Amino acid sequence: MFSDNGEYPEWFKRHRTSKDPFFGDIDNMFKEIERMMDEELKIFTEKVPKEYIKERKLPDGSTVKELGPFVYGYSMKISPDGKPEIQEFGNIKKGRKGSPEVREGREPLIDIVETDKEVRVVAELPGVEKTDIKLRGTEDSIDISVDTSQNKYYKEVQLPVKVSVKEAKSTYKNGVLEVVLPKVIPSQSKGESINIG
Repeated sequence: MFSDNGEYPEWFKRHRTSKDPFFGDIDNMFKEIERMMDEELKIFTEKVPKEYIKERKLPDGSTVKELGPFVYGYSMKISPDGKPEIQEFGNIKKGRKGSPEVREGREPLIDIVETDKEVRVVAELPGVEKTDIKLRGTEDSIDISVDTSQNKYYKEVQLPVKVSVKEAKSTYKNGVLEVVLPKVIPSQSKGESINIG
């Protein structure tokens, strides 16, 4: 509908300004859509954290505000029981009133692969150094976080089974973190006898 410079094509301008009642209705509809979009953009920009607002000087000497980067995505896979699993990632979440909210920390894209003996967690963390990544774990979950001036990531990953954090191994290469956690093998004994005193 718009040209490269963001304007309506000439044929649309001619019809849009005509006295034709049909195009008058369309013109009113476009004005209402434009008003609603401006209102939503205003609400959205009021909620943007300060570190996502930057000013840039243009060649003519004027300055413009730039917002971002904003990241939103999702991955979908079929779980072993045949049900779809959808996982969102990024720094934009649906707000309480339905409008999007920007969070300081971006959720990385995570994939969890379970085998007979281990759980493998793969996280995409582009643009960070290995030394910036902090990993903490329990037998049920791991926390992945990065907090630098350039990048902020955070994700608490719930694990499908209990794991041994002490035996975990991790690698980071080309923006991809991989954590391998051995499963805790349930005790095969029937318990210990307890003397009654």
